Amino acid sequence: MAFKTTATIASFGGQLLKLTHPATTTQCHMSLNLYLPPQAIGEGPDKAKVPVLFYLAGLTCTGDNGAEKGFFQHGASQRGVAVVYPDTSPRGLNIQGEDDSYDFGTGAGFYIDAVKEPWSKGYKMYSYITDELPKALFSAFDQLDKERVSIMGHSMGGHGALTIFLKNPGKYKSVSAFAPIANPVNCPWGEKAFRGYLGDDESKWREHDATELVKGWKGKLDVLIDVGTADNFYKQKQLLPENFAEASKSAGVDEGGVRTRYQPGYDHSYYTMATFADDHVQYHAERLFA
Repeated sequence: MAFKTTATIASFGGQLLKLTHPATTTQCHMSLNLYLPPQAIGEGPDKAKVPVLFYLAGLTCTGDNGAEKGFFQHGASQRGVAVVYPDTSPRGLNIQGEDDSYDFGTGAGFYIDAVKEPWSKGYKMYSYITDELPKALFSAFDQLDKERVSIMGHSMGGHGALTIFLKNPGKYKSVSAFAPIANPVNCPWGEKAFRGYLGDDESKWREHDATELVKGWKGKLDVLIDVGTADNFYKQKQLLPENFAEASKSAGVDEGGVRTRYQPGYDHSYYTMATFADDHVQYHAERLFA
């Protein structure tokens, strides 16, 4: 699967590549950003194989938001980690209603595979993120190490990162999230998305809910979550990180295994992520290089 590079941008000594490629899971061309740190650039012995960190963005976002406003490249360049910034949904499938609201359809794929018509046509973001995209990247960029992969995300993307990690034990070295939608079966955003994409069978919803998934987790669990106390969506109970923490504790996860940091005065925006971006990259690097 060929990638087309539409731009190459210097960033913190590395290169941010803006890429497009045809995707079979989403039945459209997908755009994304790939950051290659300085360690992955060069020829021969000067080009190292580097671990990979996937960043999943939130509602309304594209692959550009995190790359342009998250400042993850700063820490990634220092630690020698590549960062992948995928899109949040298919684009231009011409499904009736896909552009009617910000929290469903375009820009709101919720990192699940839709089974309800007409969304099952191409809204297969779970398969795209976990299978098609990484395979394509590892085939096209030999400096990316497929054995060392981690995942993080923000809001809807935090939901995606947590659920994908929990549904695929051993696939990812680490997981972290900013303001994740941690219990979507119990919040308006999640209820709308799951009913629209998955139908009315709520047992199917629980298969994509981090709080429900962690209840069945066995063994050690290591998660970093940051939530701002001034986040309006936290106040509106769209996020529910306490539910995830409580479910983890009830599942017997060791004390400290789920580290939720409530950051005083911080909101839901990229200002918050930029502030704590280095923390999260460092957290992942320690596990990717362990």
